[in-house]
Amino acid sequence: MFSRYKKSAVEIAPPANKPEPKVETPANSPNATKSLRKVPPKKAATAEMADKDKKRKERLSDIKLELHRALLDNLNLAALDQATEAQLKEEISAITTESLQEKGMVLNREERQALNQELYDEVKGLGPLETLLKDETVSDILVNGPHQIFVERSGKLQLSDVTFKDEKHLMRIIDKIVSAVGRRVDESNPYVDARLQDGSRFNAMVPPIAVDGSLVSIRKFKTDKLSIDDLVAFGAFTEEMAVYLQAAVATRLNIIVSGGTGSGKTTTLNALSSFIDDSERILTIEDTAELQLQQTHVGRMESRPPNVEGKGAVTPRDCLKNALRMRPDRIIVGETRGEEVIDMLQAMNTGHDGSMTTIHANSARDGVSRLENMIAMAGIEMPLKAMRSQISSAVNLIVQASRLQDGSRRMTSITEITGMEGEVISMQEIFRFQRVGLTPENKIIGHFTATGVRSNYAERFKMWGYDLPPSIYEPFNGNH
Repeated sequence: MFSRYKKSAVEIAPPANKPEPKVETPANSPNATKSLRKVPPKKAATAEMADKDKKRKERLSDIKLELHRALLDNLNLAALDQATEAQLKEEISAITTESLQEKGMVLNREERQALNQELYDEVKGLGPLETLLKDETVSDILVNGPHQIFVERSGKLQLSDVTFKDEKHLMRIIDKIVSAVGRRVDESNPYVDARLQDGSRFNAMVPPIAVDGSLVSIRKFKTDKLSIDDLVAFGAFTEEMAVYLQAAVATRLNIIVSGGTGSGKTTTLNALSSFIDDSERILTIEDTAELQLQQTHVGRMESRPPNVEGKGAVTPRDCLKNALRMRPDRIIVGETRGEEVIDMLQAMNTGHDGSMTTIHANSARDGVSRLENMIAMAGIEMPLKAMRSQISSAVNLIVQASRLQDGSRRMTSITEITGMEGEVISMQEIFRFQRVGLTPENKIIGHFTATGVRSNYAERFKMWGYDLPPSIYEPFNGNH
């Protein structure tokens, strides 16, 4: 299964018939004065060089902007799609050389190559963002106006040295992204969700809603699908937990993956889907298609916002209703956050066992409360007991994913829903992550442990051929 003087002075004797020269004190000695003033000129020279370097960078930035406009004027935009990368770079290099000669600006080889690449990114890519998108260590890109871009590496945010020229430059890139997927963003529609060409999730909010400049967030799409083995190796959970989850998915328990933003819900859902038999028909419903299921028979659906006239919207609920007519074995909803919750619960209750979804919540108990709130927000009047009964019979398992303070992601709890006790939904935790302390480097110290409670679905597992040994449920320290 599954970070590292000695100064030599030459004295010259004075002529014999001349008075001895006046011995100058260090204060009035030209040499002394010169030696005292050695440091300030150096500082002045350093400051002057820094000022020149700054002016050169500003000049280069202005030239880059002018060159970009020149490229748009000179390039046949209609032929760009047919041109190869080599052809386009050659044309950009020629236009750049000609423009630099006209302006009398000389660049070394490295500067010229960097300028050509930046211009290529402006024409074919996403400008300054291209460098960050190509950086495999970056998982999130967060733009707070044109001059401040943060990135996330290993779960920690840090300020990057990448910037846009101005707000117009940033808006041009935003328009380029959203127009490519048939959406728009402007004053009348100041926010948008979209998907980049590589599958990365894109969200933008523009002025006047965004006060200090456009806000952009990009959750990068990972080309390498993380398997259960990978997550175990990374310490997201243990092999014992993986064995239990395999049985839960294979025996068609309805599973909700709960967690906060960036906690790894979608990654966990992708990994869990690897346990689904390849012969099953799976339908996925998402706002922005992110799931990377590894089965053969997968139908993918994506909701759609309204058009300019306010028509043509296709909601997740619409997709879910239609999915029920398409003979699914399992339905996987990328994220449940609205009125589609009632259809999701009904699907789980009416023969579509093994369905899965994600929700935003801090714990399994909070997750159940979120489901209740979403049902209420859908405008469905239902007694509380009936509502909770619906949830308890539909949902079998809640997997809690969390991003801890050191940036690591852990499956902090696996909880089963066992039914109703009066008007309260009864739950039992099977596995948890036990925190012990913190290292001087602010790394979380802890281990995974079983709670010692036997699964409520142990007999179901056995009937399906997954007879888990009792040792699975015995408390352990997670270090083996």
